[in-house]
Amino acid sequence: MPQLNPNPWFFIMMLSWFTYSLMIQPKLLTFTTTNSPSDKTTYIKTTPWTWPWT
Repeated sequence: MPQLNPNPWFFIMMLSWFTYSLMIQPKLLTFTTTNSPSDKTTYIKTTPWTWPWT
């Protein structure tokens, strides 16, 4: 059964993983998001919640 022979498939998997890690991933990480979470202001509620059973 040729599926069980990992000799050619392991090399293909490692080659594709290294290609992704070394070439594609740095290009993707240079893109900036349009809606950065750090740009949002935080809303702080100052009044305490009134619970009906207390």
